[in-house]
Amino acid sequence: MKVIEKIREAESGGKVVFSFEFFPPKTEDGVDNLFDRMERMVAHNPTFCDITWGAGGSTADLTLEIANRMQNMVCVETMMHLTCTNMPVDKIDHALHHIKSNGIQNVLALRGDPPHGQDKFVQVQGGFACALDLVNHIRSTYGDYFGITVAGYPEAHPDVIQSDGGLATPEAYQSDLAYLKRKVVDAGADLIVTQLFYDTDIFLKFIPSEITAALEPIKDNEEAVRAYGIHLGTEMCRKIIANGIKTLHLYTLNMEKSALAILMNLGLIEEAKISRSLPWRRPTNVFRVKEDVRPIFWANRPKSYISRTIGWEQYPQGRWGDSRNASYGALTDYQFMRARTRGRKLHDEWAVPLKDVEDIHERFLKYCLGNLRSSPWSELDGLQPETQIINEQLGSINSKGFLTINSQPSVNGAKSDSPIVGWGGPDGYVYQKAYVEFFCSKEKLNTLVEKCKSFPFLTYMAVNKEGSWISNVRSQSDVNAVTWGVFPAKEIIQPTVVDPTSFMVWKDEAFEIWSRGWAQLYPDGDPSRKLLEQVQSSYFLVNLVENDYVNGDLFAVFRDF
Repeated sequence: MKVIEKIREAESGGKVVFSFEFFPPKTEDGVDNLFDRMERMVAHNPTFCDITWGAGGSTADLTLEIANRMQNMVCVETMMHLTCTNMPVDKIDHALHHIKSNGIQNVLALRGDPPHGQDKFVQVQGGFACALDLVNHIRSTYGDYFGITVAGYPEAHPDVIQSDGGLATPEAYQSDLAYLKRKVVDAGADLIVTQLFYDTDIFLKFIPSEITAALEPIKDNEEAVRAYGIHLGTEMCRKIIANGIKTLHLYTLNMEKSALAILMNLGLIEEAKISRSLPWRRPTNVFRVKEDVRPIFWANRPKSYISRTIGWEQYPQGRWGDSRNASYGALTDYQFMRARTRGRKLHDEWAVPLKDVEDIHERFLKYCLGNLRSSPWSELDGLQPETQIINEQLGSINSKGFLTINSQPSVNGAKSDSPIVGWGGPDGYVYQKAYVEFFCSKEKLNTLVEKCKSFPFLTYMAVNKEGSWISNVRSQSDVNAVTWGVFPAKEIIQPTVVDPTSFMVWKDEAFEIWSRGWAQLYPDGDPSRKLLEQVQSSYFLVNLVENDYVNGDLFAVFRDF
């Protein structure tokens, strides 16, 4: 979706909107840390986030990669900066084609800074001289597909500011405004983002004297300076909003705490209240706008699911429909790669000596009780809030050898704004069938299957690594909605399903994690690695659904084990 459309939609409702800006880090660890922070910040629903284009195109490839992951994996509306510096038209078109193919619709068109080592901007051969040329090119080549943003300069462009007084002449200022009008009105840009100055000499000339005076006595106290910055930012935003401006763009410097603190002070976000339009975060990719239902199996591995369905030409609509016929992408190395920071945590928490299966049970038990923050079967950071409702029951069955990797509690008409299980907007009610997914031995599965005969509302599916199937579901074409919501003036929404066909696709990934997600943490020939591979080859992957979401008790079937 174009950012301008989202802003207009918010304006019609009188809402203040905010957005975040990030830049490409210089190291792999920095990129991993950026995405961790970005995930936490995006949970507060910014209108969009943008990623800068390095000076002289120095981070072009990384910017393209980050923009793609932001749009499709972090699932936030993404705007990518694009400059003219050292960029002939073919490189510009390569970048635009790349982001368009990845469902990104928003570009911030900039002239860019002078190339490294030069004082003035130089037009590269076969390139553009200014942002106006870039805007004209995007519109003439790509029509109305892209939402185009340009930069505005409240003190005028740095090139027209007098070096001696730090101000533009009235004539130069009016000329700069006329140029801005040509970029926006004449060339067809949609939006203006005001620019900040990061050149030290220029920046210091614009600092009000009262700010310098306030900082002087606390300049050596980092916490006090941060607190003052949050206070100052809050007051500036309040004044902006009071003057009728409803759009705030925060230059985060890739840091989260100060930006979020300002928004909390303004009452625009609440740390304990993060709204969800669906139980899972939908990618902002323009090609996935109709996606509104998913199989539950990838609930803890949403990025893997997106990666495996990235080539789908259409996405499930309404009641799953014919989308089961779409081909899931094959397993790739991506499904088993983790961010470096999380990889270290996984190694610390799971690469411990394993003498027998009881040690394996202990790892799962500790994770379910919240004593571990990572799991080989999850891309998420720790347990989800709703798991706390049933974590003691999960801990109990894990101690009995039912190794859980996914679950949800039953919910009967909770308000859609519930901070734990709510989703879908205000004035609705949400429902869930209790669900649990786990690995267990063939012996335990046989006992469980026999006991399920006494629980008429329980349905189960089980499969081993080789594909042997055991189930009381009537047909592998039966799809069972396990989450749904009722909202005013809308049809019932069913965003999460248990689908046998998808389960057979998921089982390959789930079993592969035993070796490539966990066993690989140990050296070749390690006894722990061999034990995990034995479990992988002999256990079954099982899911249970308690279809009586009002009076049922999913965990009753595990008693007396």
